[in-house]
Amino acid sequence: MKFTNAITSLFFLFAATMFSLVAAAPLARLQSRDVYTPPVLYPHAGTVWKVGARHNVTWDNSDPPVNITNPIGQILLRKGDFTLDGPLASGFNLTAGRVEVTVPHVKPGHDYVIVLFGDSGDWSHKFTITH
Repeated sequence: MKFTNAITSLFFLFAATMFSLVAAAPLARLQSRDVYTPPVLYPHAGTVWKVGARHNVTWDNSDPPVNITNPIGQILLRKGDFTLDGPLASGFNLTAGRVEVTVPHVKPGHDYVIVLFGDSGDWSHKFTITH
């Protein structure tokens, strides 16, 4: 009986040791991801847009990483601390460097900002929208 208890104890000790080794083993390496945050070039400070007009939002696409984690872009319009409903553009490729948008019917103001999303968000300088 003592022999059986000793074997049982050794088995549980061995099992616990193996479990702790497996638990301590590193997980598969995470794949390296490139975050692409191209700076918005237009609109820039001093830009004035008129409601209903069409403009090309442009960004610097001269140095994209080899593997972009999320190459599909989206353009949002912000005024002050608030993002306006719905994107101005979406579903375009970030490596294109530009996308045409129509200025929505919004209140005139001097504190509008374009936000370019894909991998990460990048903001334009503040610009003006008039009627």
